[in-house]
Amino acid sequence: MADVSIFNTLAPYHILAYGTHLGAQTWQTFVSGITAYQTLERSQFSALQQRVFPRYFTLQTAFPLIIALTYPGVGLGASSYHGALAPANQWSVLYPLTTAFVCGFLNLVFVGPKTAELIRLRKVQETRDGKKSIDPPPHSKDMLGLNKRFARVHGASALLNLVSLGASIWYGVGLSARLVSVLLYVFERPQLRAPAPQYFGCLLFTL
Repeated sequence: MADVSIFNTLAPYHILAYGTHLGAQTWQTFVSGITAYQTLERSQFSALQQRVFPRYFTLQTAFPLIIALTYPGVGLGASSYHGALAPANQWSVLYPLTTAFVCGFLNLVFVGPKTAELIRLRKVQETRDGKKSIDPPPHSKDMLGLNKRFARVHGASALLNLVSLGASIWYGVGLSARLVSVLLYVFERPQLRAPAPQYFGCLLFTL
């Protein structure tokens, strides 16, 4: 019978949370968003993103917290958020997860809603002008102002998203370093290899 004791530790939940977080960001940033932009009409793309972004930014905000809460202790060190806040883990755990959380939170609470508001205002202005915001110039003074504001806010949102993605990769580099150290520890001690599956699972996040 397969050993399921690993599920009594934080390790599998930590790996799954991190993988979901990084995968969702990579998919939305480099696959889904670009494909939708290239395929849909501008109005359809805008409508889709207004539905996707609140959920995506919620995910970006929640998963760094979940990753911190499922942080497995190092050796006899603390687990969960106590371990994530430990001074020894500042650069490898605390700073990247905090950066990812803050970026997601800013997009969720401030920048994202501001972008949606500017999209709505541009639609109102399009009705007044009888001309779409993406049509060739000339545009009304009000539309030019809205376009400039939208470009700034949308650029800030995109930058926050990229910083969050970079912070997630930063955390993954530290995580991979820990995995490599575990492998080296096991291979240098042949006596640890016999009960490999279950023992390695326990070692995975306790070194």
